[in-house]
Amino acid sequence: MKRRIGDRKDGYKLRKANPFFRLIPHIMPERNDAQIFFEERVYLDKPNEVIRQLRREGHRVGFLHIVLASMVRVISQKPKVNRFVVGKRTYARNEISISLAVKKEMKEEAEETTIKVKFQPTDTIYDVIERVNDAIENNKGESEDNNTDKFAKFFHVLPQFIVTFAVWFIKWMDRHNMLPKFILELSPFHSSLFVTDLGSLGIKPVYHHIYNFGTNTIFIAFGVRSKEQIIDDDLSVSQRKAMDLKVVADERVVDGYYFASAIKLAMRIMSNPEVLLTPPEAVFEDDEI
Repeated sequence: MKRRIGDRKDGYKLRKANPFFRLIPHIMPERNDAQIFFEERVYLDKPNEVIRQLRREGHRVGFLHIVLASMVRVISQKPKVNRFVVGKRTYARNEISISLAVKKEMKEEAEETTIKVKFQPTDTIYDVIERVNDAIENNKGESEDNNTDKFAKFFHVLPQFIVTFAVWFIKWMDRHNMLPKFILELSPFHSSLFVTDLGSLGIKPVYHHIYNFGTNTIFIAFGVRSKEQIIDDDLSVSQRKAMDLKVVADERVVDGYYFASAIKLAMRIMSNPEVLLTPPEAVFEDDEI
């Protein structure tokens, strides 16, 4: 779609939204005004089967890839969750991108870096595995700095008053649709969602705030697996492995019914990830652009 007046480099302005919906960002101007928190549980019977199948095929894959591929698929079917609010205006994002925080090495003293990976709405889990693993591999090792790291280290050597002004100016440019494309490309705060895997740290998931700066609308965290006692239909007791996910989202981008349907779809896909082995039958676009 061709950009029009009022569009951003990373999104299209909503022009068909109802008047009340357009008023909401004026009532709740910041993301922390509009955060909603919810928890979901995914039973790992079928996800583990798919992971084992993919590993037998030679892929390096874990539950993280299931989550990422599921969210890419959800956005392809429910594109309105890929919206964001900046400067009290709501936009439909023109790409699917997910930010991840990763350790350069699995050591307590090792540096942490943030990567942003772009996806296509037609991606299968095979595509997601390849894109994510390539990005992680390219950022491993203490000597490897990506553009985000280099940008942050540049500010680190500047005097405090210059950093304060520079950050204010970047925020001002973002609100007025003037932020340079290279900053949008390297900023992990300008993506569809942020995902963090706390399982590698051995802790349970936490509710992580979404940032007022940038365009992140959703933050997903998951951690160590749990075991749950289940009473089966024949009244016998069995044990099932499960994964809890903590999600924080910006409620301003879409109505509650649509958000709920997107969450239900995400849980169905994560619980039955074999659908991710093939591309979606159809891809949908935001109809309020």
